[in-house]
Amino acid sequence: MKEHLISASRTPSRRQLFLAVAGVTALPTLTACSPTGAEQTVARALRSPEAQPSILATSPLNDLVRQATLAPSSHNTQCWRFQIAGKSISIAPDLTRRCPAVDPEDHHLFVSLGCAAENLVHAALAIGLHAAPRFDPGGDGVITVDLEPTQKRITQLSEAIFERQCTRGDYDGQPISPDELRLLEQAGTGEGVSVRLLFTRPAMESVLEVVVAANTAQMNDAAFVEELKAWIRFGSDEALRTGDGLFAGATGNPTMPRWLGIRMMGLFFTPKSENERYARQIRSSAGIAVFVSERSDKAHWVEAGRCYERFALQATALGIRNAFLNQPVEVSAVRPQFAASLGLASDQRPDLVVRFGRGPEMPLSMRRPVQAVLV
Repeated sequence: MKEHLISASRTPSRRQLFLAVAGVTALPTLTACSPTGAEQTVARALRSPEAQPSILATSPLNDLVRQATLAPSSHNTQCWRFQIAGKSISIAPDLTRRCPAVDPEDHHLFVSLGCAAENLVHAALAIGLHAAPRFDPGGDGVITVDLEPTQKRITQLSEAIFERQCTRGDYDGQPISPDELRLLEQAGTGEGVSVRLLFTRPAMESVLEVVVAANTAQMNDAAFVEELKAWIRFGSDEALRTGDGLFAGATGNPTMPRWLGIRMMGLFFTPKSENERYARQIRSSAGIAVFVSERSDKAHWVEAGRCYERFALQATALGIRNAFLNQPVEVSAVRPQFAASLGLASDQRPDLVVRFGRGPEMPLSMRRPVQAVLV
């Protein structure tokens, strides 16, 4: 699954690397944050509220699949396959897109499926269909979404599908109103899943300590770093070609050829630099949301994904940004410490950690076309 990171025939000379690094470091910071590249034109077209004619010509249900794929996924792997059969759409895990280093249990994979299912629920209602997802814990763990006619209703959440993004930049540090916090809490609560909103500075600093400990462990894990490199799309051409992965521009970084991106990571991607970035971003946030499951199994992971996506859509409708801080739940040696700090029972699991606040829009990540995810 991993691609070769640097082709031997394209390995740059030391002089080329020096000149490239000099050129990148001279770029104004805002250059990386301007969503004006060719990949942004495609990314925005994929998120258009108007269904693409080629999709509608096949089936209106194909557009529901398109909107489902606008959900987030770990490393933007888009680890799902969809099948349309009569009055239902099934969502199955695509195990070829697993991330065993960061997600050995496939926890994030099933969370991602839940996010896609939640998008589908709101998109279906907007065209007059009631969507009822059913998760089968047996076999591969497929979500079947049954569709029945109902009164058409366009909601704030269905409209937010096209604008939602994980905004990996600094926020403005301003608080969120009690009414808005209440709406976020309601949206993030589900069957066997609750959300805890932490917005006092001592509570957020406590989470920051755990994030730093877990991030340091990941940065010192060679398998984690290599897996992350494989999913980073350093340049616009690479993002357009693959339609997936973590686009460098979406994190506020300059875009560049892959060979240079790999070298730059080796020079500047360190535990110290990353921990400083997370400290700055957490301290610029209005709060942190922790999603907690009553039990740790695939059904609850899917439900956690649905709850998070409702939270994210509600936040988007309110003009609030969010981004994952999942290191404390990804590092198995740190997760029990984090759970204990939250006062969780032994059978409860912290599933997701998300910072939120108001801030600027960032460049969008890519998505694969519907044809690539349909079976």
